[in-house]
Amino acid sequence: MEHGTGRNRWLCTFGYAVGVILVLSPGLSWGLEIDKTPPVERRETISLADAAIRALQHNLDITISRQTKESRLADITVEQAKFDPTLSVNGQYNRTVNPLNRPVFGLTQGVLNDIRIFDQRNHSVTLDATTNLLTGGNLDLNYSPARTNVSGAQGCFGQPPNTPGCSSFGSFLFNPSWTGGLALTLTQPLLRNAGFDVTKTFIRVAQNNATVEEHVFRDRVLTVLATVEQTYWEVVFANENLKVAEAALKAAQELLASNRAKAKAGIMSIVDVLQAEAAVASRVEQVLVADKTIRDQEDQLRRLLNPAEEDLRQDLRLTPLDQPVVALEPISLQEAIDTAIEQRPEIVQAKKNMESSDLNTQFAKNQLLPTLSFQGTMGLAGLGKDYGDSLNRNLSGDYYNYGAGLVLSYPLGNRSAWSTYSKRQLEAKNAEASLVSVRQQIIVGVREAVRRVQTDFKRIETTRSARIMAEKQLQAEQERLKVGLSTTRFVLDFQRDLATAQGNELRATVDYNKSLSNFARHKATTLDRYNLQLN
Repeated sequence: MEHGTGRNRWLCTFGYAVGVILVLSPGLSWGLEIDKTPPVERRETISLADAAIRALQHNLDITISRQTKESRLADITVEQAKFDPTLSVNGQYNRTVNPLNRPVFGLTQGVLNDIRIFDQRNHSVTLDATTNLLTGGNLDLNYSPARTNVSGAQGCFGQPPNTPGCSSFGSFLFNPSWTGGLALTLTQPLLRNAGFDVTKTFIRVAQNNATVEEHVFRDRVLTVLATVEQTYWEVVFANENLKVAEAALKAAQELLASNRAKAKAGIMSIVDVLQAEAAVASRVEQVLVADKTIRDQEDQLRRLLNPAEEDLRQDLRLTPLDQPVVALEPISLQEAIDTAIEQRPEIVQAKKNMESSDLNTQFAKNQLLPTLSFQGTMGLAGLGKDYGDSLNRNLSGDYYNYGAGLVLSYPLGNRSAWSTYSKRQLEAKNAEASLVSVRQQIIVGVREAVRRVQTDFKRIETTRSARIMAEKQLQAEQERLKVGLSTTRFVLDFQRDLATAQGNELRATVDYNKSLSNFARHKATTLDRYNLQLN
């Protein structure tokens, strides 16, 4: 008797607790409603292709990678600009007034009896054009016309020729005189820094870096697309999982209503009603959690689309249009590996890095040689009473000069060059090892991706069978309950098992689609799925 009293007391306490839940739970459709005016939400339907395109257009990581790629293209121009010609112009005017302490031919004659003034004015312009040659040499063209004007002793020039103390010549032969010099100078290394391969080293390295950055950009695009796909399918799963939770809640509510009617008719105990009420409360919680999961996944997808901050602050519900596929795609492992080796950006990056390392090694090897340079120069000279006369004489070829020579230098020990060469050799070996490592990682990754696709597809079949069996078991148990051969607890357990089986089937289906996305990412064929090309 005391045992029965304790049991009744426990049932009363349990019923009171459930009653409190029914009244105070704001999320229950059959409880007290706190807010009857939910906030207005905008809804937008979006397909997987639209999400992918919008992500590529506005994603911040894509923007950063694109700008980095453009900066690598600028590096190529910087290296090529080292061979652009340089033109310089230098104009000067100089005046020198000195006392004469000795006779000057053409200006004075005989013995100087007093101090004379030597007033000289020079006007000169130097035009210089120089350029670095792809052979490693340097070519310089220099043209420097000048005008020189000399005035004699003060009080002498301008005087009659027979003035005592003044020269009968009056001044220089050409006064003012115009001179012109045209010179071409070539400096060509013969050992160190000689040859097209050496001079183009850093241009080729910059080109390789630009190619590497281009494939880094492509890799970033593939990663963003794969991330969008994975998130999109999670949104699909969250929406479908909410439907499963709502269906489970509806089934529990129908069972509760049936139990209440039977309890009121006196053909069912209060325990069955309480069990059904507890199950409804649990199902409501699952619905709330499922709804929160949808909103979380929608926010993650919206962040990938990178909307404006003002749009991100607003409530926007995304409704996915695409449904997951359940058909098995034919997969050839060896073909997938070959495709990945051919198209994966990491392979191209590793190859270009290895090529750049080889170029740097060859350049460092060249720096071990002595510096032996050929220097040659040739020029023309001219002198005239005016600029035209000087230019004609300059270009006549009557006055010329030329010369040639060799310059040899070599630092004793040359430890810096040898150390750099050893360092570049190690970097080349590391680049080669990195290429082998990348190939191995890709092969292993593709094999894992293939197994994942196959496993997830088998999961769909298995979970579908489990869901069908759960449906049959629940249906049978409901029939047994109707004739009094079962209890509410068993029916609720089978309802829960069915919801779990439906969720497992849905998870397997979504995971299979995510596996297909992951498989395409490993093969680097994600862009082909959307018929997109990177320009």
